[in-house]
Order: sequence, then structure tokens, then C-alpha cells
Amino acid sequence: MARKQTSFAQELILYAISAAVSCLVLVVGLKHLDPNKEATKKAAERKKEISKRFGRPRVLTNPYEDVIACDVINPDDIDVTFDSIGGLEKVKQELYELVILPLQRPNLFGHCKLLSPPKGVLLYGPPGTGKTLLAKAIARESGAVFINVRVANLMSKWFGDSQKLVTAVFTLAQKLQPAIIFLDEVDSFLGQRRSSEQEAFTNMKTEFMALWDGFTTDQTARVTVLAATNRPEELDEAILRRLPRVFEVGMPSCIQRAKILEVILKGENVEDDIDYDYIASLCEGYSGSDLTDLCKQAAYFPIRELLEQEKSGQLTSETPRPLKQSDLEKVLSIGKTSRVAAAEYGNRKQTDMQSRLGSSSEQLGVSLTDFVKFLSLMGSAQRTTPEN
Repeated sequence: MARKQTSFAQELILYAISAAVSCLVLVVGLKHLDPNKEATKKAAERKKEISKRFGRPRVLTNPYEDVIACDVINPDDIDVTFDSIGGLEKVKQELYELVILPLQRPNLFGHCKLLSPPKGVLLYGPPGTGKTLLAKAIARESGAVFINVRVANLMSKWFGDSQKLVTAVFTLAQKLQPAIIFLDEVDSFLGQRRSSEQEAFTNMKTEFMALWDGFTTDQTARVTVLAATNRPEELDEAILRRLPRVFEVGMPSCIQRAKILEVILKGENVEDDIDYDYIASLCEGYSGSDLTDLCKQAAYFPIRELLEQEKSGQLTSETPRPLKQSDLEKVLSIGKTSRVAAAEYGNRKQTDMQSRLGSSSEQLGVSLTDFVKFLSLMGSAQRTTPEN
């Protein structure tokens, strides 16, 4: 009898040990299968640092909010202000009154629902005109937490995880408010819904819009969605409804280009007699980004002169000379923007194609129009011919 009891106890102990080992293996296996393992670990390590930098008590977050927290930017780390953006004075003033003031001084706007800050602001215009810079400046001036939403971080191969990550964007923003949720190139994420779109992507967009409407019902929430795009016509109508305030950030005028040049060259080693108005008049069609590239190219000329003096043994100074107006004019005379270069290349290809078609039609003794029609008929015939 004693032997039976002893063997039973031993078997019970073995079962308990095997069950514990199985549970341990299962837990370790699930951790290794977690697609967000690295991001969660990284966010957990930064959680204390983020709370300390924000000067706020440590907030309790779930694993999905930890993934989004990796894209949270402290406003103190943003080096862009309204003063560092040339031109756009009217847009900056309206954004200051519409977005920054309600986030900075909620006591002035909390007594009236009509004065509540908009929950969605859209910045649209050509590429390189300063839309992203404006978004950063708003976060810096308002002191709001900047959540830069990236679509890649919202995508997951596990069913339902994308919706949970979208939910985490809004819940984390409410915990860290005042906060700005920034969507750059919003048309790539919240474009028009189509029947050919993947179901997971459609569900993610629907979840985003539902949560967007949900937090707008809370009038005390100091959270703003800021979107930027250069293709506003491709946005879904439901998204446009949630972006009631829109600001066009267009190509700068001559006066604005002069101000942008002054801002870019402020604090640089330049001569005092540069005529910014004249240089701006030569930069017709240039965006703010193009003007920055212009100044960067011109800044290489003093370096090249210094290197040439070193090679010839005529070095007179160890430091490059100041940037001259002639350097900027030289870049404008020999250079062109990427947009103009691409357009010229496209026109040149089209001209070459037409010339080749013309020479082929002359050899065949037919007109160019008839030859093009013949080629189009041949192409359509090949597309409609059934495969053997």
C-alpha cells in the first residue's frame, strides 16, 4: 500500500513538472511568434524616458500603444518654429489662432462649444512648399506631443492587429494630450475606397474614421489630427468631412521667395550685399525646397575655390570665403530643378519617339497619322487574339 502511494505521488510530481515545462515552452514560443516583439521591447525601454522628457507622470499603456509610442516626438526635440519658415504669414497666423491657441490656453475656449478647436486640419499644395515644416512648427509652438503616424507601423499580418494599432493611436493621444496626430501623404492611407482594395486595408480605414468621430464627441479632448497631401482630390469624401479646415500651401510669390532666402541664409557665412529680391525674381517657379537646394549648391563654390588654391599652392586662408550673390546666380544659370529636368526629359523622349515614327512612316510611304493608326490597330489585334 505504501509503495502504491509513493508511486502515485511520484507520478503526480512528474505530471506537474511536465505541465510546468509545457507552459514555459508555450509562453516562450508565443513570445517568439509575436510580430511586434522588437517594437514592444524598444517602446518599453523608452517608456520611462518619454515620461521623463514630457514632464508628466508615467502613463499606463498596452502593448499596442507601446508600438505607437516609438513614433512619439517630444516638442522640445523639434527645431522648427514659425520664425524658421519664410513667407506663408497669413497661413501661419490662421493656424496659430485655430490650432495653437486652443491647445495652449484651453481656459479661453472651453466655455463655448463654437470655439472648440477643429479636430481635423488639412494642408495641401505642391510638393516642397513647407506643409510638413508647418506641422512640426505647430507642434513646437503649441508644446503638443507629436505623433507621426506611419502606415507601415499600422500594418500587421495578424488578423485584427491593424485595427488595434489604429485604436492605440487615438488612445495614446488622449493619454498624452495635448497631442497632434500627423498624417503625412494622407492620400496614400485614407484615399478613396475602392472595391479592388484589400479587406484588411479597408477595415483599417473604417476603424480610423470611426475612432476619429468618437474622440470628436469629447469636447474637452485636446487632440488634433493634422494631415498633409499634394493630391487632395484623391481623398475619400468621408475623410474630407472630418477635415473641416483646409489651408492651401501654394508656390511662393517673389516676395515670399525673398523672405525664404533670408531665412535659409540667416546665420550662414554670406556677404552682406546680397540682393534677395533680385535673386528671388530669377527663381520663378521655385518652391521652398528648391530654394534650399539652390543655396546648398551655391555653398559648394567657396569650398571648391579653397581646394583649388590648396592644389595650386596659393592658399590665402584656412577657411572658405563668404557666399556671394554671384554663386547663387551661377547655380541658376547652370542648374535646374528636378521638376523641370523631369519635364524636359519627358518632352525629349516624346519628340524622339515622334521623329522615329516619322522616319518609319516615310520609309513605308505613308503619312505619320496613318502609321500611328496602323500601330494602334496592330496592338489592339494582339490583345484580342486568343492564346493557343
